Amino acid sequence: MIRFGLHSGQQYRTFDEALLLWRRAEELGYDWVSVFDHYRPPLGGPNGVCFDGPTLLSALAAHTSRVRCAILVSSVTWRHPAVAAAIAATLDHVSGGRLEFGLGAGGPDLGYQQYGIPFPEPRVRLEMLEEYCQVVRGLWSRERTTFHGRHYDLVDARLSPKPLQARLPLVIGGGGEKRTLRVVARHADVWNTLAGDPGEYRRKREVLARHCAEAGRDPGEIRGSITFRAVLAADEARVGLRRAERLAMLPAGSPDLAEYVTFGTPEECVRDLLPYVRLGARDLLLGVRPPVDWETVELFAERVVPALRAASAPTESSAPPTSTEPTAPPGPTAASASSA
Repeated sequence: MIRFGLHSGQQYRTFDEALLLWRRAEELGYDWVSVFDHYRPPLGGPNGVCFDGPTLLSALAAHTSRVRCAILVSSVTWRHPAVAAAIAATLDHVSGGRLEFGLGAGGPDLGYQQYGIPFPEPRVRLEMLEEYCQVVRGLWSRERTTFHGRHYDLVDARLSPKPLQARLPLVIGGGGEKRTLRVVARHADVWNTLAGDPGEYRRKREVLARHCAEAGRDPGEIRGSITFRAVLAADEARVGLRRAERLAMLPAGSPDLAEYVTFGTPEECVRDLLPYVRLGARDLLLGVRPPVDWETVELFAERVVPALRAASAPTESSAPPTSTEPTAPPGPTAASASSA
């Protein structure tokens, strides 16, 4: 089943702003809403607003009842994996079993400089991610977890209560072909990446399939998830105006521009996203940030989602099963680690 979601982030000035978006997402029929896990995201500059991700997610989960509640994604640099595992288990209880927990090696964040938090080189962070996945899965699923790795060491560690879900979905974000996708192949239930372009997405899926073969895992067990942005107008006459409005809000040279797949009508958005669906994407997540573009949020739900569901129905029926809780990857989840 294809799922449609909003990646809301948490750069809001009040809790009520964030809550309004999440509740409206449920009303509009979205399947998923997510925050990220940054402290000082570059967008907004050194004084930009940003709530704490897990804390906000807990409150939003408690005020919603149906949507999947996700963090996309939590950097391994912020907290020990045992602490992250406990946070995730708590969030799963608060949400009534609706959590999907994302992990990544981390990216740009002004918090490293402002707060003095260490930011290791990419190779080290990817080693940490490999071990992190093993630790959190062990704590979620085993009565006791002993783990001896290069970065983390646990002896007879316990976590109770366990998550409500028999297998809490672990999302891994990133597109690095040599290391990140190898971690995805070994540990992820969901793989999330920016949309990029269809040719690039096809290549990354092929690389992931090769890593899965090395890991002895069926790539069909891993849900493909893409995050993107769009600006939609109800008709062609408004497209130029709506594009100008959004561009005026972005800083000059904003890297976010690369994330927009569509400046156009809902029908154009369907055409732009359908190639990703045909390549295996099963979670389509529309990025949103304040001031919320309500016209796009509503047009996407009302006109893009039904059209994509209808257009992709034959693809879904012939694709490998991709449930919310995929088959567990082979092998132990809590053992002595080697470098990625």
